[in-house]
Amino acid sequence: MGTQASKLEQLREMTVVVADTGEIGQIERFRPVDATTNPSLLLKAAQQPGFDTHIRTAIDWAREQADSSETQLDHALDRLAVDTGIRILELIPGRVSTEVDARLSFDTWATIERARKLIRMYNEAGIDNDRVLIKIASTWEGIHAARQLEQEGIHCNLTLLFGFCQAVACADAGVTLISPFVGRILDWHKQASGRDHYPSREDPGVISVTRIYNYYKSHGYDTIVMGASFRNTGEIEELAGCDRLTIGPALLEALDADHGELPRRLDPENLGIAEPVTACNESSFRWALNADAMATEKLAEGIRNFAADAVKLENLVRDTAS
Repeated sequence: MGTQASKLEQLREMTVVVADTGEIGQIERFRPVDATTNPSLLLKAAQQPGFDTHIRTAIDWAREQADSSETQLDHALDRLAVDTGIRILELIPGRVSTEVDARLSFDTWATIERARKLIRMYNEAGIDNDRVLIKIASTWEGIHAARQLEQEGIHCNLTLLFGFCQAVACADAGVTLISPFVGRILDWHKQASGRDHYPSREDPGVISVTRIYNYYKSHGYDTIVMGASFRNTGEIEELAGCDRLTIGPALLEALDADHGELPRRLDPENLGIAEPVTACNESSFRWALNADAMATEKLAEGIRNFAADAVKLENLVRDTAS
């Protein structure tokens, strides 16, 4: 009798596995279809030996583009993000996500301009739009920016998604992909309830993503659901069958080492009773988000944390340049 395939191998049969890391070595090891980065992951990657060479290359390029030191810094950070994305694309068959600065999360037009710049840099390196997702926070302004970008053929990944209203607005805007954050939803509920454990099937993050998946499939939305931010393998197993799951290296290793059976949990052929279509405009979005304390708090916290890591990355680039 042959050995049962690992849960990671079984998962790949029903879900596109995405690597939640900017580290080239980890991507080489786990061979994901797609990869996603953000300032926190780039900051972690920047600590790896030899990464300072890429920082210096980005700085030299930026100095050729602008006179202002602050503008040079913006250019260097964008160059570093795109160069990392290009290196990742050499190793994967699918797409890489590259994030717009979280500090632009409440500025629609600045987000659009930064996204256009990032995709232009990829294009200049010979990378087609279809291999890149521009990652934007799921604020109303970010979703509005993504609507325009999608109409221009620039594909978007809407991140920091915690509330159902955000998912509804993203589908209505025709975005390519959303990244609902499973583990951070669990974190909030554990703190709010005082509970230290939720069984995987009762995990509030799992329940949230399951609801979004079923809503999208019931109503024929093309937007891809990619669960993100996992705290344990149980969450991943309960979402087996989701369109995509972006998973960090430690949990990929755990799944790869586990040879138990992995049943499919999410299935477009088994959705149950369809939830009615939810109307979405700016006022209804803002009211629904305001009414959801968890989504409001975790969205704000996520933007602050990504912005703080962007500042740390800026300081690292500035120190290298000096």
